[in-house]
Amino acid sequence: MANPKIAIIVSSTRPTRFADIPTAWIKAQAEARGDLDVEVVDLRDFPMPFFNEVASNAWAPTQDPTAVKWQKKIAEFDGYIFVVAEYNRSITGVLKNALDQAYVEWAKKPAGAIAYGSMGGANALGHLQNIAVELQMVPTRNNVRIGGGDFFKVHPGFGGSGNLGDIEGSIAPSAKAMLDDVVWWANATKAARG
Repeated sequence: MANPKIAIIVSSTRPTRFADIPTAWIKAQAEARGDLDVEVVDLRDFPMPFFNEVASNAWAPTQDPTAVKWQKKIAEFDGYIFVVAEYNRSITGVLKNALDQAYVEWAKKPAGAIAYGSMGGANALGHLQNIAVELQMVPTRNNVRIGGGDFFKVHPGFGGSGNLGDIEGSIAPSAKAMLDDVVWWANATKAARG
């Protein structure tokens, strides 16, 4: 069986985002394994309007061309790893909009995450998992959380190094566990969908 194809979805579009640092790190962790193929999918490349369709694409065809392009892109994948910024105890608005712009493409595929924020992105991750269930995804039990002292140690905006290697001892075990979950569920759901 071919390796599952997994999208690493960058969920912040701000010019000063931290997301590029954990995105590069989790991509390197995934590529070192050999049992999955990953591609970074950046929401900056899909500037969708706020969801304004008559219904989800489970019920009616989407009209907005950028949203259709987004649906086609995410349909290519067997699972997802979300790079999750926590804004005011939830996910970013642009990520919620991107999730809402599709439905059938998400269904029956795993969703793991690398979340960050002062509290490790815990609230955002919980919200993402609830949304994933509604979209019929399989949220992984294991995820990566970068919070507290580790977050401030590596976040350049707070005088940190910008190097996740400085906290790898804290986050590498959870990254391995999350990637194990994503691969297992991607293979299982891919076989079941087939």
